Formats: sequence, structure tokens, C-alpha cells
Amino acid sequence: MRDINKASLLLDFAIKEGLSIAPLEMDVTNDLEINSIIKNIVDESGRIDVLVNNAGYGLIGYFEDLQMEEIRKQFETNFFGVLRVTQKIIPIMRNQKYGTIVNISSGAGRVGFPGISAYVSTKFALEGFTESLYYELQPLGIKVIIIEPGVTKTNFFRNSIYGQRAKSSESTYSKSLAKISNNIDIMHQHATNPQEVAGVFLEAIRLKEPNLRYIVGNDIAMILESKNELSDSEFRRMMMQNINQN
Repeated sequence: MRDINKASLLLDFAIKEGLSIAPLEMDVTNDLEINSIIKNIVDESGRIDVLVNNAGYGLIGYFEDLQMEEIRKQFETNFFGVLRVTQKIIPIMRNQKYGTIVNISSGAGRVGFPGISAYVSTKFALEGFTESLYYELQPLGIKVIIIEPGVTKTNFFRNSIYGQRAKSSESTYSKSLAKISNNIDIMHQHATNPQEVAGVFLEAIRLKEPNLRYIVGNDIAMILESKNELSDSEFRRMMMQNINQN
């Protein structure tokens, strides 16, 4: 965890469920912390069987309003954080001739959405990286999986960050961003339960030959189905109609 002081809820849940969990503090943008944590785990357990890259946050704002430093920070956590940790884990799994790497992407890694262009970009990058990694590591006995949830009932949106300029009422996009924020609140009420995402994840890592991608959530499943069935112009027209109507 980036902030170990937030571990109490997780530990309380683990006790109720009879699970043995040992939270450790690690920032995926800090190489020294990554090296230290991996060494501690290997020294204690002798191996690492599963890596789940789930660290990430949302950056909200239309692209024109976002500052480059805000976008870089978004990529440092959501994308380069995955690369840092994964690159240090691969040699361990390669020597074991076994392991599973799970990258938590998003439906936003397959479809663009307004107001979260920076976040979408990190997930599109993650999709390409993970697919390439699959071909590199499959011959070594290392499984690579992408989980693509839709909107999920977590604190993700509550913990998302607005770009500094995006918060200004003088922004050209302020009304559009307010509409998107309202839509997110509505979608969150009908969002996928996180237990469903966890269930798909557990099923996938237990399979001898899992799929590369797992879509979770009716919302994103319907959007991707439409994207596959419609022409590009028809799909864009549908998306614009939905955005403008909501």
C-alpha cells in the first residue's frame, strides 16, 4: 500500500474472513521501495507466484485544461508504475519457470471517453504493453492476463483528482465536465460490485490456460459489443448521442 495507515479496514476484513494478509508500504513510483519490498517477500517466501498491478488513480479534466506535469504524474503511477514492478518480478518468475502477472486495466483501455483523456491514455498504453508481454513471457511459463472492469462500486471516483485548470468555472469545458461528473454519479449507482471483479480475477489465475482479456461489467460489455458490431462512424455517432443526452 502507498499509505500503510489506511490498512486498518483491510486487516479488519481479513480477520473476519480468516485470511492471512500482511500489508506492506510501497509506492510504485519509487524504485528503492519496490526493490526493498520484493527482496523482503522473496527472502521470506522464496518465490512470487502472482503479481497484480492495480495501483492507479483517475485524473479528471478535458485535455486542453490539463497541465503536462499532471499528465506525467498520471502516467508515472498508472503506466510506468506497472512497468517498474513488472520488470523486477519477471526474473523471479522466469527462474521459477512459473508465475502469473495480472494487469488491472479498464473498459477505458478499449474505448475513449471525454473528460478523462489522460486516464484513458494510460489504460490504452497498458493494454498494448500487456498484450506484447503475453507473447514474450508465454514461452517461459509465465501467464499474462488483463482485467477490464467497467464502472465499479469502489472509492475510485471519490479519490480521483481534478486538474487544477479543469476546476475553474471559467473553463470552456466547465459545463461539459459537470455533466460528465453527474453521469458518473448515476453510473456509480448501477455499477459492478467489486466482488464480481475479484471473482473473475480468481477464476482466471486458477486456470491452466486463461484468456488474455476478461471484461467485467454489463456497462462496458455492451459498449464493446456495439463497437464491434457498428461501423466506426456509427459507433462515434452513438457515443456522441449518449454523451449529449445525459
